[in-house]
This record gives sequence, C-alpha cells and structure tokens, in this order.
Amino acid sequence: MSNKSTRFNDKAMNEQASLMKIALVSGASSKLDSVRGIGANNQGLFDALRKASNKKVDLEGLTRNSDFSKFDIVHFTAFRPFFISLPFTKPKNTKFILTVHDLIPLIYPKYYQAGIKGRIKFLINKILIKLYVDAIITISETSKKDICRFLGVKSEIVNVIYIAPKKAIQKLKTENWEKEIKEKYKLPNKFVLFDHGINYNKNLTTLLKACNITNTKVVVIGKEATEVEGYKSDLKNLKGPQDWLRFILGIPHPQLAHLNELSKLIGNKNIIRVGYVSDEDLNKLFNLATVCIQPSFYEGFGMPPLEAMTVGCPVICSKTQALVEVCEDACLYFDPYGVDDLVEKINKFMISAETRNEYIKKGFEQVKKYSWDKNAKETIEIYAKA
Repeated sequence: MSNKSTRFNDKAMNEQASLMKIALVSGASSKLDSVRGIGANNQGLFDALRKASNKKVDLEGLTRNSDFSKFDIVHFTAFRPFFISLPFTKPKNTKFILTVHDLIPLIYPKYYQAGIKGRIKFLINKILIKLYVDAIITISETSKKDICRFLGVKSEIVNVIYIAPKKAIQKLKTENWEKEIKEKYKLPNKFVLFDHGINYNKNLTTLLKACNITNTKVVVIGKEATEVEGYKSDLKNLKGPQDWLRFILGIPHPQLAHLNELSKLIGNKNIIRVGYVSDEDLNKLFNLATVCIQPSFYEGFGMPPLEAMTVGCPVICSKTQALVEVCEDACLYFDPYGVDDLVEKINKFMISAETRNEYIKKGFEQVKKYSWDKNAKETIEIYAKA
C-alpha cells in the first residue's frame, strides 16, 4: 500500500472542497468503458464523491470540448493513449486533474498497435499533459511507474489512490438464488471463475490449458469471449497500411493470432461462456465459484480478485507486479507462463478445504483495506492541494 506524506484533516478538507466547483469528465471512450472496469470505477468515484462532501459535482453532458471556465477543478477520469484525452485550451483559473488507470497498450505495443494516427495522438497527449495537467491520479504504484516512464512526468505529480469493488458485490446467504443461477447458466457444483477480457495481457489461454489438464469447469464472463471465433483478418477489419500488408502476405495481426489460438481452446466442453452478466448475476457467480483466477501477464490493478475476496471466494493470481501489490499474501500465486504451476494451485483449492478456508479468511481481511469512501476522501485532498 502507498504512503502519502501530505494529508488534510477531514474538517479542513471539506471546508476547502465546499468552496470548489468541480467537473468530472468521463472521456472520449466513455461508451466503450460503460460496462467495463473504467466505467465501473468512474461510477464508484462519482457516487462516493457525492456522499463525501456537500460540493456541487457536475456529471452531466461534459466532454473534452466543454466550456470549463466556470469550474475550479476539471477531473478527466479516463485516459486513452491513442485518443486525444484532453482539450487544446485551458481556462486561466481552472486546474486540470487526470486519472490514468494503466498504460497496458504501451507495455505490449505488438498486441495494441496504434498506427500512425495513434502515435501522433499519443505525442499530442504527452504535450497536453505537460502543458495543462496539475496532478495525475492512478490506481497502483505499478501504474505510477509506467506513467512516469511513458508520459515523461515527474513522480511528484502522480498520486496513487486505490479503487475498490462495486457496492453490488457482497456476501450472500444460502437461499433459492443458488438453484436459480445454476439452472440459468448450467453451472456445475464446482467451477473456476474468470472475469474478464480476452486481450493478450489477460492470459486466458494459460488458464484454459490448466483447466483442461485438471478437467475443471471454468466460467468465463464477458461478451468478447462469446465472439472470439468471429475475429478474422478480412477486408472489413483492415484499418491501415500495416493491416493491408499483413493481409496480402497472409500474416495475421499479432492480436488476431492470439485470438485464433484462444478460439481453439475456448470451445472445449469444460468452458462455460456466459457472456455479459448483470451486476446482480455477477455477484451470485462470485458467491458460487470454487475459486477465482486472475492469470494476467500484466495489470494496472486487477479488480476481480478483490471482488472475490469480498464474498469469500479464494483467489489464485499470476505473480505480477500490480496483483502482488493489491492482493499481498491473501491469494496463491503462480508463474503466468507456467501452466503446470497453475495446475498445482488449482488442485490445492479443489482438494484441500483447509487451504480454501485459510485464504478465504485472508481475503476478507485484505479487502477491508479498500473502500470508495477512502478513495473519495483522498481524491478530494488532491483537489484541495491543486
């Protein structure tokens, strides 16, 4: 967990905040993010800010090109490196705060290729950040290091504020909902839960290989997983010179090559693809799961493990920087490149009730460190400092 040297007491903080007029801008890709991690995080922040102070929080109809002159603070709550994320002008007496969740596309450029336009927009973003941004907020020390490295900013302006699980995720009592949800999604008594994403960094292929070896059912959440066989390198998907060259030479895009490998694994009888699920059903799936696994090569934070811990589902994570930072000793870790290592960890939870109970208890304690109330208070402190 990060240590922050400067803190305002609650009374002074709220007095300062009550004098400020704040705009929250969800970003150019808000539609894409609405049902994904960034959208959920933004909603958690918005709700917590309303609760934490009596200031005016204007959430409606604000875009990158809105008139911000009447606001003291404008908080841009999403950043995409290959999309223009900030306005080209800044009002004289307004402070800009920017949230950068992660820079995974820059960690894996082979799989998240920007193209010429994307590279130009990234350079523009870097200039706009240096010109206009007064403070950056991110969600882990891991992401902070990436931000300083790729955006070329000083570490002093980057503040780590941890996010928290959705309020919809909570421990449920044993009732009729268990039978209903099992019938709805055709669930077995024991299963691994994966939520969600099929991009390269999520490393779903390693999880599927391990579950095939152990003959373990795995429930995969997310609409993308139901459509993975449909991703093709055809004329409709060609977007730039590199795509055309690959198409002519018969070389698949690296991301498509990854998806082709995934499509061969995901049709196995042990894989249950449930597509998009509501928060209510998501909560029930976490409550029913035998174990939640986050196999990612890389994450900026990694929310599913905390959501699992909230309801008493034990967790297995790949041993990568952000996941170790967030989960500490509350889960079992495996080498993300080691299928056999993951097989061993799955068997531990499937066979040993003692191991399961040990990590369930650790999970309950670990997740207490994260809350949206704390997130809102620390965010308001950044506003006040600005």
